[in-house]
Amino acid sequence: MKRRRTVLLTLAALLGTALTGVPAPPAAADPVEQLKNGTFDTTIDPWWTTTNVTAGVSGGQLCADVPGGTANRWDAAVGQNDVTLKKGESYKFSFKATGSPEGHVVRAVVGLQVAPYDTYFEVSPQLSVSGNTYSYTFTSPVDTTQGQVAFQAGGSADAWRFCMDDISLLGGVPPEVYQPDTGPRVRVNQVAYLPSGPKNATLVTDATAKLPWQLKDAGGATVDHGWTVPRGVDVSSGQNVHSIDFGDYRRPGKGFTLVADGETSRPFDIGTGAYEQLRLDSVKYYYTQRSGIAIRDDLRPGYGRAAGHLDVAPNQGDSHVPCQPGVCDYTLDVTGGWYDAGDHGKYVVNGGIATWELLSTYEREKLARTGEPEKLRDGTLAIPESANKVPDILDEARWELEFLLKMQVPDGQPLAGMAHHKIHDAQWTGLPLLPSDDPQKRELHPPSTQATLNLAATAAQAARLYRPYDRAFAAKALTAARKAWSAALAHPTMYASASDGTGGGTYDDTNATDEFYWAAAELYLTTGEKEFADYVRNSPMNTADIFGPLGFDWGRTAAAGRLDLATVPSKLPGRDKIRQSVVKGAERYLATLRSQPYGMPYAPDNNVYDWGSSHQILNNGVVLATAYDITGASKYRDGAVQTMDYILGRNALNISYVTGYGEVNSHNQHSRWYAHELDPKLPNPPHGTLAGGPNSSIQDPYAQSKLQGCVGQFCYIDDIQSWSTNETAINWNAALARMASFVADQG
Repeated sequence: MKRRRTVLLTLAALLGTALTGVPAPPAAADPVEQLKNGTFDTTIDPWWTTTNVTAGVSGGQLCADVPGGTANRWDAAVGQNDVTLKKGESYKFSFKATGSPEGHVVRAVVGLQVAPYDTYFEVSPQLSVSGNTYSYTFTSPVDTTQGQVAFQAGGSADAWRFCMDDISLLGGVPPEVYQPDTGPRVRVNQVAYLPSGPKNATLVTDATAKLPWQLKDAGGATVDHGWTVPRGVDVSSGQNVHSIDFGDYRRPGKGFTLVADGETSRPFDIGTGAYEQLRLDSVKYYYTQRSGIAIRDDLRPGYGRAAGHLDVAPNQGDSHVPCQPGVCDYTLDVTGGWYDAGDHGKYVVNGGIATWELLSTYEREKLARTGEPEKLRDGTLAIPESANKVPDILDEARWELEFLLKMQVPDGQPLAGMAHHKIHDAQWTGLPLLPSDDPQKRELHPPSTQATLNLAATAAQAARLYRPYDRAFAAKALTAARKAWSAALAHPTMYASASDGTGGGTYDDTNATDEFYWAAAELYLTTGEKEFADYVRNSPMNTADIFGPLGFDWGRTAAAGRLDLATVPSKLPGRDKIRQSVVKGAERYLATLRSQPYGMPYAPDNNVYDWGSSHQILNNGVVLATAYDITGASKYRDGAVQTMDYILGRNALNISYVTGYGEVNSHNQHSRWYAHELDPKLPNPPHGTLAGGPNSSIQDPYAQSKLQGCVGQFCYIDDIQSWSTNETAINWNAALARMASFVADQG
């Protein structure tokens, strides 16, 4: 379910979306009520409750006494079955609800009453004593007469009282058109432009002729001026836009604004300080993602929490995790590592690519002409390992590496040397839920070729980078890498199942050619051995055109090998051609960037934005940055730097996708413990957290209720319930860390 490429659900035509990118609503239909007795005047029938809930009519409402001490939301519920839903029809779901004491969250669900209990719409409002009225629209993806409306109220340590009234599910109601507040029509990087770097903005306007613009300092004085360049209708947003280039202005300062067409942009700086901080914040993110260790509040004020999954009740723990039934007859200690995203799962394929990109961030600092490895030195991240004379970024990456090594099948067992694909809860859990409060059974899932090669690649890379600091760990990592390589060669087509998505994401992939290439590349760069050089040179990935529109990620890893072969010194025959291929890929992304009025090196086929598009844009920027490191050509440097503009606010929604950066920024990412939107006692994600970003397939019910027919960049909503557009993930933040570090170096 999670972070998988999927087909597009719907994509509206661009006609009529010039300024908003939002389609017009369809014609209204006669609404039909689908629920019985939503007013509770005399009885609660036919509403049911779970056996632990006592409910009845009180003051013309259904009031339910919810017991404390339940583990999951669905452990205490009220609902109605046998609801008819029609595929493609829109429904208005509304209700009144109160909770006492206030602050409790109820999960309201429209779904299937029988296995597999699919969810078609859900929302989780926080209730107040005085009560609130809630109303939503969504479109049913199925035809069924076994629909269910349920209010799940479990998961609280304390008992509470839940009352509801006027519950309605009206069919044939046109969906409400969600109109995001996009602010001023002048879209800028809301954080900072480099003094000596490119400075571009986008103006949304109906005008077809050029318009004057002014750059104003914090005091309101005009310090530069010029004319916009009309660009016509931008396919990625459906907007008519102009471009603004104010790159000739190079004086540092704070609080600049750009004025055009009667609109004033959000403020921004010209300077390097923000990128120096983002370099650190984007890596600091990983400490609060750690499993198996208490997060210290003195190191991350406001984010302190108990250790998760250390065999302390209610956790069932990660120190003796069994396999799924029928997979193996042993248990493994798989404590540690990073929680992958907004859930409590840990996945080798995503952990591998994330670890590689963090390690490569540091390796680039050591090798590139503009690299500054001291900026990631010991003591820079304020983590428990600081002051151990090892660069902090290596200490943080090691927390995940140690977990990856634990996922290897032990000697003497069938499939020894392979790596288990993932470990996570047996069932999905609700939000919010601290890692230490997770009661679910944990399970190892079958080994996969891709997971095994992720382990081989990252462990081999680690062997060369940790050797100056811990020779024993470096040797251990290389031994594990060799063992994983041999096991993968013996089992080259063990792929994760696309149906194995209960309790965690699937990360399924049916082609390991790219992972074999990547692993061979890392093993060669670390050992220099002919076996790995020959494999690299004979792999079809060595000459394939791998720099496509989407960019690289956990399922497309050949670029990881290609980039390292191009930049890490070696004697590989044909290395010059590999370097040339990276430059060729950068030329493609540079051409894409220049063709996009919002200036990003990303133009997916048919304008279908993929899951995690934010990090894919950044990874395409990594290719541009690498081309600069190879050639020294400023056009690649400027393209890479400009890539950050989209991420930090120069986009159709006028929002920075990085928490804490920019006047308006994503801060309600989908997470079970960064869940301030649901529980005020919990924090928002830490500064430097990247949101997944626009996703045309809008797989989650909340996004579907708001974004039907969205165009490209508008397929995003900053709400904790939108796991398909607004999750956080370790591989996404790794791309942010790498690009933030590169841009900081260019200051």
